[in-house]
Amino acid sequence: MEIKNIAPELVFNEKKFTRKNLFQKGKSTVFLLNLLPGQSIPPHPHPQSNVFLSVIQGEGTCTIDKKSFPITTHDVIHCEDQEMLSIENTSNGPLSVYVVIAKE
Repeated sequence: MEIKNIAPELVFNEKKFTRKNLFQKGKSTVFLLNLLPGQSIPPHPHPQSNVFLSVIQGEGTCTIDKKSFPITTHDVIHCEDQEMLSIENTSNGPLSVYVVIAKE
């Protein structure tokens, strides 16, 4: 068993979003994405994987296969395989997303 507090991982960089790895177990990876206003994660797939995202803090826009929708604190999102995922911080404050990638 492992317990981690994510507070120290809520680290932001003015030049680029940050990714803070929390766990790597078997075929699963868990990390935090931290984005300042205007920063984004470019569209990309996760072949043979399920991706689960939980918005820890902030607001932004999530786009999956060119369909965009607003996201905010406590939203949970799922995408998989060849779906193209991107995230953008469209707010005036920080955005942090907890991500689990589970390979099939």
